[in-house]
This record gives sequence, C-alpha cells and structure tokens, in this order.
Amino acid sequence: MKLKVAIDGKTYEVDVEAAEPEAPVAMPLNYLVGSAPVRVAAAAGPVAPPVNATPVNEDKVCRSPVSGIVVRVAAQPGQSLQTGDVLLVLEAMKMETNITAPKPGKVSAIPVAQGDSVQAGQVVVEFEA
Repeated sequence: MKLKVAIDGKTYEVDVEAAEPEAPVAMPLNYLVGSAPVRVAAAAGPVAPPVNATPVNEDKVCRSPVSGIVVRVAAQPGQSLQTGDVLLVLEAMKMETNITAPKPGKVSAIPVAQGDSVQAGQVVVEFEA
C-alpha cells in the first residue's frame, strides 16, 4: 500500500506493508511531533512524598503537586489564610501553577524561597494546629 505523508511542508510517498501485530511493550514510547521526538511515559502514578521524609501531620502541611521552580512566595509566616488563597507560584514546564491553601489556617513556616527548586510531594508550607 502507498501512502502520502507530509512532514515540515514536504510531501513524501511511502510504501507500507502490513506486519504481524507485536505484543504490547511496557516501555515509554517515543512520538514524533513536527521534527522533534517527544518522550511519553507509559503510565503515571500518584505523587508520593519523598522516601527520606520525616513523618509529618498531613493536615498541617501543603505539598507541591509538581516539580518546579518557586517563582513567587505569596504567603508569610503568621498570616491567616482561607481555602483557595494563593500560597506560592511554581513554574513547571514553562507554565506557572498557583499553589493554594487546601483549608483555612495560619501559616507557621514556609521552608522554600523564591528561586528554589522543589520536587513533587515536597512540603512547601506548614500550618499551625
């Protein structure tokens, strides 16, 4: 079978043969977008806290949902917040993500600063009891 394929504005005629289906492979797949390969993970799992983390009361912390760079810290220790108030802004993959307060409370500590690199699951804000 012959197919016509357009890549970067050029049209190519390609001969294609039917092949036997292969068994599924549980590895990351590469896709070609434009002329640059993109690596796509086979499956993404839930974000877990770091293995070496000391036990913390999860009701008193806010963790980063993604890995990124802290662009701006909006909250301050001692500040009272309502649900949805912006705590800090992270840049991940050239997009800014607002990290918001999960519930009302008072900030006791912010262990990260502007310019810091954070990992997914890392504690970025601690709340008082």
